Amino acid sequence: MREGERVTPLELFFDLVFVLALTQCTTLMAHLPTWDGLLKGLLVLGILWWSWVGYAWLTSVIDPEEGSVRLVVFLAMAGLLVAALCVPGAFGDEALLFACVYAVVRGAHIALFTIASRDDERLRQSVVGLAGSTALGVGLLVAAAFVGGAVQIGLWALALALDMLGPYLFGAEGWKLVPGHFAERHGLIVLIALGESIVALGVGAKTELDAGIVAAAVLGMVVAVTLWWVYFDVTAIVAERRLTRAQEGRERNELARDSYSYLHFPMVAGIALLAVGVKHTLADVSAPLQEAPTVALLGGAAMYLLAHVAFRLRNMHTLSRRRLVVGIALIALVPVTLALGISSLATLALLAAAMSALIIYEVLRYADVRDRVRHGVASPEAPPLLSDSTTAATESPAGTA
Repeated sequence: MREGERVTPLELFFDLVFVLALTQCTTLMAHLPTWDGLLKGLLVLGILWWSWVGYAWLTSVIDPEEGSVRLVVFLAMAGLLVAALCVPGAFGDEALLFACVYAVVRGAHIALFTIASRDDERLRQSVVGLAGSTALGVGLLVAAAFVGGAVQIGLWALALALDMLGPYLFGAEGWKLVPGHFAERHGLIVLIALGESIVALGVGAKTELDAGIVAAAVLGMVVAVTLWWVYFDVTAIVAERRLTRAQEGRERNELARDSYSYLHFPMVAGIALLAVGVKHTLADVSAPLQEAPTVALLGGAAMYLLAHVAFRLRNMHTLSRRRLVVGIALIALVPVTLALGISSLATLALLAAAMSALIIYEVLRYADVRDRVRHGVASPEAPPLLSDSTTAATESPAGTA
């Protein structure tokens, strides 16, 4: 296992390639603002997310900047880049090319994991299981390249499901990870996704600015800031501590798999959907949003919040009622805004108001315990925010975890 918990420059470089993949997925959904377009964009994002997740686990057992490993990582980056370029045509003319370069990315990952597991029989068994589920996933994507319509979408969904279920079905005992490093990698990818929502503000804005565009940009920034606050103010701190304190082996690996590999995907997907809604809002701030963009805007934010609710439930075994309520309220706003035909700017303002109210409430209601967590005053043996048996764990900002 590698030593140290710092994310390396090469890992950051790898993540920057994922930025293009994320941008391409949001662009695909923005250009096809229909239910079919949103589904296709999320499926492509899911496939690319799982390839990124694999490398996040891999770099806990090997140093990506050592020797020939660096060259293989560069090869994977090239494959991921080409896959990102194929995203607009992933269900059309570039479907086969996408499947082939995706196979290269995953093949390089399995090859490096195989090398890393030479002296670890349990890890090697886990890698063999992962290789099997990966091969099935790639095979289904290749098959999907020769069909179309609902059958193609079904094959993509099955490929994603089988690939993601592999680590769950084959057990978690053999995997290894460095907690601080693993948590930081996922925190950085959330930050990258939030950056995409900021980019959406610039891409969606018209050349000539007016009061409506400026107002929408400011409101979009407010929403992005609240999403950042939801994760990084307390969640990232508490989640990393919880992962570090988990018993090494199966307990820690299952916690990392569920909390980070699985539950961070709806967070990233929610941000991507939000970016789609923001782009359409800025395209015409006075006109009502259509059905799919409205779902993307409000539903994306709701997905992000509900993923945090599930994140806390998995880590702390307690429920964040306030985030659950706000998430449900945002979903309920979708038919209301569509029925009333309110402008896209007003819809964005409602979202910004709801998210801001949530953050203000949490900051004021849990000011003391939040301060103790952020400044490390809580006891390392039994921090209040990490104890299931205390009232603080139930009512504190650990709900953000």
